[in-house]
Amino acid sequence: METVKAYIALTKPRIIELLLVAAIPAMLQADRGHVHVGLILLTLFGGWMGAAAAHTFNMVMDYDIDQKMRRTRRRPLARNQVSRRAAAIFGTILMVASFLWLWLLCNSLLAAVFILITIAFYIFVYTLWLKRRTDQNVIWGGAAGCMPVMVGWAVITDNNPEITGLAHWWQAFILFLLIFFWTPPHTWALGLRYKEDYKAAGVPMMPVVKPAIVVSKRIIYYTAATVITTLLLVPYAGWIYLIGAVGAGAWFLWGAIDLHRHVKTGGKIKPMKLFFMSNNYLSIVCVALSLDAVLGLQTVSSMF
Repeated sequence: METVKAYIALTKPRIIELLLVAAIPAMLQADRGHVHVGLILLTLFGGWMGAAAAHTFNMVMDYDIDQKMRRTRRRPLARNQVSRRAAAIFGTILMVASFLWLWLLCNSLLAAVFILITIAFYIFVYTLWLKRRTDQNVIWGGAAGCMPVMVGWAVITDNNPEITGLAHWWQAFILFLLIFFWTPPHTWALGLRYKEDYKAAGVPMMPVVKPAIVVSKRIIYYTAATVITTLLLVPYAGWIYLIGAVGAGAWFLWGAIDLHRHVKTGGKIKPMKLFFMSNNYLSIVCVALSLDAVLGLQTVSSMF
């Protein structure tokens, strides 16, 4: 049983849950008013295997770093519960299974290719290159976390011949940018909390190499960009999404500004408060868009 738990831990299940949350509204929005339950469930499982493969390979590559950080030293490879070779084989099986699942069962070769691109980018671009060399790591490396949106959108599009045109994909790109801009403030808040851990491991996270005041300012900038991006989707959605995006956006932006205020005044900061707030913010936006799309509400653009 302990071995089974160790293999599950390799996949970073909590992170996967957050990633898959973004895939659901994308699939619902791609064909507003229609809920393809079976296809959504199939896609989520295929996407889970792909994300699990990427995270497993990440732990294999970060074996040395994980042993130095308090936050990660209890991971399976760091504790030698699973060998690096066994983990690599496990990751490979998940990757191949994900590709075939999305291609053959979800009928989307494009989604399957997106999964391979995501895994390759996460491992070779982010884990092996950006993460260890630049404080811009989570900015550009975060692109991998945006791909579940594209995977879900591709599945719906490939299974509905009536959905065509690049204009339709513009909405998917907006959702991609939403996760892209959301990732830095989410990760930097965690970095502020575990700054010493990253420093000990030699990882040049933004909070390690820049003063806290600089980090908190950039958190505000990226939070603002996140909120603005959600508003770009308003013309394609209805009033439920509009209220959710505006309300949650104001709340998230206030959290970022509040963190910066405490940093600026030298007070005690609570970066994990913003970290959890970022998770809740993304969930609210995704739920609002999902409800809006399921109900097939009149879009804001059509009202005018």
